[in-house]
Amino acid sequence: MLFQYSIWFLALVLGFVAIALRKWRVGDWFQAYQLFKVPEFNENMQANYLYRRVLVYINSLVALEDSDFTNLLSGKKANEIVLAMDPNQTVHDTFLGARVSWTNAHANSCRTFVLKIRKRDKRRILRPYLQHIHTMFDELEQRKKEVSLYMNGADGRWRSVPFSHPSTLETIAMDSDLKNRVKSDLESFLKSKQYYHRLGRVWKRSFLLYGPSGTGKSSFVAAMAKFLCYDVYDVDLSRVSDDSELKQLLLQTRTKSVIVVEDLDRFVVGKTTTLTFSGVLNFMDGLLNSCCGDERVMVFTMNTKDHIDPAMLRPGRVDVHIFFPLCDFNAFKTLANSYLGVKDHKLFPQLEEIFQSGATLSPAEIGEIMIVNRSSPSRALKSVITALQINGDSTSAAKIGRRSVDKPPRPSDEAGDHSGLLCRESVHTVREFRNLYGILRLKSNRKSGSLDLDSNLNERLS
Repeated sequence: MLFQYSIWFLALVLGFVAIALRKWRVGDWFQAYQLFKVPEFNENMQANYLYRRVLVYINSLVALEDSDFTNLLSGKKANEIVLAMDPNQTVHDTFLGARVSWTNAHANSCRTFVLKIRKRDKRRILRPYLQHIHTMFDELEQRKKEVSLYMNGADGRWRSVPFSHPSTLETIAMDSDLKNRVKSDLESFLKSKQYYHRLGRVWKRSFLLYGPSGTGKSSFVAAMAKFLCYDVYDVDLSRVSDDSELKQLLLQTRTKSVIVVEDLDRFVVGKTTTLTFSGVLNFMDGLLNSCCGDERVMVFTMNTKDHIDPAMLRPGRVDVHIFFPLCDFNAFKTLANSYLGVKDHKLFPQLEEIFQSGATLSPAEIGEIMIVNRSSPSRALKSVITALQINGDSTSAAKIGRRSVDKPPRPSDEAGDHSGLLCRESVHTVREFRNLYGILRLKSNRKSGSLDLDSNLNERLS
């Protein structure tokens, strides 16, 4: 009987040993480790910035979420849940094939993270691992960042407000292939710091958005800023007194920002300040750009670039040209699907014929007609047909709006149709909705060497 109990006890002990070996790895018992402490404060009781970076990094690890226990805390935003380590809890991580661990130690009321690395791995991974933590911290903080809009005042200083524009690249009505090209270009820029530095160039990207009013240029700027999680600096050149003040405004901007100059063509044609053309060129791509930080996107908008000095649009000052056109039939079908949920309709052949005849409206005007008539897709399409027929002159979207007011459209065959009211509504609210739409096309600009995004989908790259 005693022998049986001994066998049973031995089997139990061996079982626990096997579990321990699987959990802690028997190789760990024979490895030499080195420990590195990251205290919350230094010897002068000043905050150790590395501690916060490590804290944010550890709280983002999948291993913490998969651990046997962890703390769930409310974040700064509504409905945000944050994972946090418990005192003396240990979490494992893997980097470049090496296994490391972090322990949340508490000693003498000072919180400290203890990094445990095998000595044979220390020289190979320690510095790259710490750099990896810095990089991940920047990315995590950028995702949580609240985007701000900065505007320059008459005193030459920036003033900011929360940037809450609803546009995103997902909500912009755009051909999916072209949207992916734009996203790919922005994503490539975000990852190109070392590449730009290796070339000896400032890490920035510049865009020219040009096209008639109401075609979505401002909404595209907002979507870019949301996608990049960059602050927006809206430069009003009419408030800038001279070249020196423009330089100071540029120096006051921060990294990870979108710097916007709207209606640049109007300033060039009829400027009313002492700001010079040379000063604007230096602002776009001068020596000062290298003195105010990296990772910036500069955006310039124009109604047309036909009468602009080529020196302003040369590669280096403008990298990507994006044309925002008035609406054609393909763009109209995208709008009809987005606003009305209609992918096909018996009126589509008639609409296609009208568009092919040269009649057009801005996407904002068509979108407004659809919004007001969203309860009746048939009435909405008839109202668009009426507006296109009345406004056969497709060269001026503003003229289209004025003629819609002066000459109400024909009554619809559908009972209860208030077409005249719809056109007047579209005139009054066109500013509100003209930034909701854009159709872009990517192609190579052989003359300037810049990247050109055009609206001609029939010539789209296969």
